[in-house]
Amino acid sequence: MDTMSTPEKSEGLTAAEATEKLRTNGPNELSTSRPLSAGRLLLDVISEPMFLLLVACGAIYLVLGDRNEALMLLGFVCIVIGITFFQQRRTERSLNALRDLSCPRALIIRDGQQKRVPGRELVVGDLVLLAEGDRVPADIDLLNASNLTVDESMLTGESVPVMKHGKADITVEKDNQVYSGTLITQGTASGLVIATGPNSALGRIGASLAALGGELTPIQLETRGVVKTVAIGGLGLAAGLGLIYWWLRGDWLHGLLAGITLAMAILPEELPVILTLFLALGAWRLGREKILARSIPAIELLGATTVLCVDKTGTLTANCMEVVQLWSEKSFYDGKAPAAPALQDELHSLLEYAVLASHRQAFDPMESAIGKAGVHLLASTEHLHSDWVLIDDYPLSRKMLAMSRVWQSTDRSEYLVAAKGAPEAIVDLCHIEPGRAATIFAQVTAMANKGLRVIGVARATFPAMPLPDNQHVFEFVFLGLVALQDPVRPEVPEAVAQCQAAGIRVVMITGDHPATALAIAEQAGIGKPPVGILSGIDLASLDDTALLNRLQDTDVFCRIAPEQKLRLVQAFRSRGDIVAMTGDGVNDAPALKAASIGVAMGARGTDVAREAAALVLLKDDFSSLLSAVKHGRRLFANLRKAIVFIVAVHVPIVGLSILPVLFGWPMLLMPVHILFLQLVIDPACSVVFEAEPLEADAMKRKPRKPDMHLFDREILIRGLLQGGGLLAMLVCFYLQVKWSGKSDDIARTTTFFTLVMSNLGLIYTNRSWSLPSWIRKETLNSPFSWISLCTVLLLFLVLSLGVIRDLFAFSLPGPVLLFKCLLVAALSIAWFELVKFGQSKWRPAANTAVTA
Repeated sequence: MDTMSTPEKSEGLTAAEATEKLRTNGPNELSTSRPLSAGRLLLDVISEPMFLLLVACGAIYLVLGDRNEALMLLGFVCIVIGITFFQQRRTERSLNALRDLSCPRALIIRDGQQKRVPGRELVVGDLVLLAEGDRVPADIDLLNASNLTVDESMLTGESVPVMKHGKADITVEKDNQVYSGTLITQGTASGLVIATGPNSALGRIGASLAALGGELTPIQLETRGVVKTVAIGGLGLAAGLGLIYWWLRGDWLHGLLAGITLAMAILPEELPVILTLFLALGAWRLGREKILARSIPAIELLGATTVLCVDKTGTLTANCMEVVQLWSEKSFYDGKAPAAPALQDELHSLLEYAVLASHRQAFDPMESAIGKAGVHLLASTEHLHSDWVLIDDYPLSRKMLAMSRVWQSTDRSEYLVAAKGAPEAIVDLCHIEPGRAATIFAQVTAMANKGLRVIGVARATFPAMPLPDNQHVFEFVFLGLVALQDPVRPEVPEAVAQCQAAGIRVVMITGDHPATALAIAEQAGIGKPPVGILSGIDLASLDDTALLNRLQDTDVFCRIAPEQKLRLVQAFRSRGDIVAMTGDGVNDAPALKAASIGVAMGARGTDVAREAAALVLLKDDFSSLLSAVKHGRRLFANLRKAIVFIVAVHVPIVGLSILPVLFGWPMLLMPVHILFLQLVIDPACSVVFEAEPLEADAMKRKPRKPDMHLFDREILIRGLLQGGGLLAMLVCFYLQVKWSGKSDDIARTTTFFTLVMSNLGLIYTNRSWSLPSWIRKETLNSPFSWISLCTVLLLFLVLSLGVIRDLFAFSLPGPVLLFKCLLVAALSIAWFELVKFGQSKWRPAANTAVTA
């Protein structure tokens, strides 16, 4: 039955009623695993190797009798633990926000109007509308159902879909109930919610929703391997340094302290932190742009996308259709003409049966447009039939691109049948002779050349039950053509141009007529004239080799069946392309799964498509897809900047920990100094670089290669060169201060002061790799401003307060020496810029696109 004519509660609940029920009964969700408590999170942070080493250092200082040193060290441990704890909590909040976005949505009637709400907001008594591909959001009593079958395998284990009926048509007990978590595989329905959350069938058997994430991504696996390798090597080196110190100086306790200091300097404990934070905040930022990342690996691959396969309706176009032309073999109506007259009588039947062939409670924009046109153009006529009863319908199928609906009139004994669909299918149903068909197809082509969506309409009568199994049995009469317009979104041409400038090819895959597809492609700027086009019929005749050859010059694929989308995706991927594919229907799920990045439409898409996709666009438009690509490029680029900083900043720290032992100098860096540096390094790695916006030329470069690693040759060379140059400057400066007769404490103070200021310069320089720091347009990065200010204030506090200065083993240098420190820091920035300039000349091959 039609989902419009609900016999009871057709207006649904009011917003006030729903709010009260939600407050009383709680949200429609199942209990999931408990989030990490603050205590558990704190325990995880404290158990990190870095903090265990710091506690060991504090214990050694206590043994050595330096109680103040130990207490200060442990105090700093608390500060760093607090910073790390704050970052972890921020990550948790980001993931929680993302889980809220991923909540399934339901189409309901509230206050008499259709609206989509998160599934968790459903309450008992809500009137829910269901369609093919929906995941049932709660236990529902069906009021009406039309050809409804439901996959209940997750509850019953039975793989065969179950036929369901409306309340009026119930034949078996519970045939009119559908259950939370099951899948609508065919048809439409409406019904009232009878149980939610833990009270639903799914809740009673203790099932839980699939949690977001959980899998290790390629980047995480790579990072884990690097951390493990460096940690093993670093601990071995630290043990060796401790033994050398003991052997050279005969002091095993200070040797142990020197070894622990080196271990602290080498351990790349920042890497897992920044990776987790980057990916979590990256997904959260996408969520703020109304882009739901259901798979973290999708975020990694976004920056490598080379082909965007997009559908036309709703993605390139506004998905807000209107009837603009009606044509029969006797008359023509143009709704866009100036001072359009009333609809001619000869076309009344055409629009009448187009309305009858559509759902009254329309899910599809095209059917909504036809319904609105009927109300507007057939008002005050006898051609609108709100009192007719729907008997049965024949849904659209892969073999027949037309649908028919069978009605019972109040004043006629026979059944009336209304059909609409692709003009070819309607001509076939009407068994029209070739000459007449050619005239019809010529008109179809003329309309389609204007970018209009064209459907055919036919009518038939049938004497009595039983109805036939096949639409072809009806003796249809051709009534005419209905042309609808779905304009290209205004932002699409610019977005397509940006994709092409970024080396990303945009390909349209649609079920529309070739002429319509070409007209929309031309308006959107897809392809280079003449645009290559391939139809589904021609595609079916090509073998895999021939198809690969056609892909090179084809940008528009029309009259494509859902299963052919899968073949196209596989063909593009076999060429080496990284494919992002959009889809919304049940039959799109295999193609979405096969794509490198499946992208489902959140507003009009089915639950099956959303579950198969890696990304869900909560705004169904092409600009959202472009935003996702930009975020992917920004995330990967900023991760690499953070890693270069980590590599570069550890080189001087490690060097200043080893060289004094080897050359018999006083220790330049002690655990408290390493800990102070952590106050700069950890926030800078995660917060500053993650917040850095997309570089100006990032969307003018070709996509990165998909097998490009975070820790590749370019990253290591850049980091080692920057860090090595800084180490050389610091050693030379230390020796110059020593040779000038200054004390060990002064030399240590100036070296450390210069190292800290150079670290800030290192952050500033690596924020952008495309332009020198002094000529690039400065963009606001609040975390960097705050970290720089706090670092300078802390350094000033350490130098100005005698108690803290003594604990750091510092002496207050004079203004001249402080000026020299700043001068060396400025020279280090110049060196960092020189490395950046040199690599920009060497790097062109790093950004080459994936070749065909």
